[in-house]
Amino acid sequence: MLKYPKPLEDLIEDFSRLPSVGKKTAERYALYVYTKMTLDQATQFSKRLLDVKENVHLCKKCGNICEEEICSICKDSTRNHKQILVVETIKDLYTVENVNEYNGIYHVLHGAISISKGIGVENLNIESLVDLVKKEELDEVILATNATLEGEITARYIKEVLQSHPVKVTRIAHGLPVGGEMSYADEMTLLKAMEGRREY
Repeated sequence: MLKYPKPLEDLIEDFSRLPSVGKKTAERYALYVYTKMTLDQATQFSKRLLDVKENVHLCKKCGNICEEEICSICKDSTRNHKQILVVETIKDLYTVENVNEYNGIYHVLHGAISISKGIGVENLNIESLVDLVKKEELDEVILATNATLEGEITARYIKEVLQSHPVKVTRIAHGLPVGGEMSYADEMTLLKAMEGRREY
């Protein structure tokens, strides 16, 4: 079986590790890098990959991504710091933020509880949320985990952990289909889900 030169094979393997990228797509990407990219473009591409890994960090308060210790949302004094929207991923945070209707702050879990994937409570950013609720006088924690089995299990766990604290816990409801992921929802659907949240 004819193989590509080793550097190209290695690049194909690297691309195939990306989500939703199969062997054929990875092969196409690698060949594009070799045949279409100039050396300057390839150098810039590699520098940008390193720049992301070296200079983008998780916000120490909410778990969002930023270039400093605290993200711009947590720093913004015009936002409602008494209201926290809990999401599974950074992408979910950006999805909600781009609707431009929510003015509170966020908390990113970086996943959801999943026994089949070996993701437990200890693997998620839950402890810091509980600490925040203990330390701050909050009005509301909005659980915006995805409408999947894992998202529901995670929401229920957080609700149980927070029930001994004097904070209102709500869950986004209408508009998001069961089994769907928030990052795929259109803006109007997401807006209706936010408006239709209920006490949880």
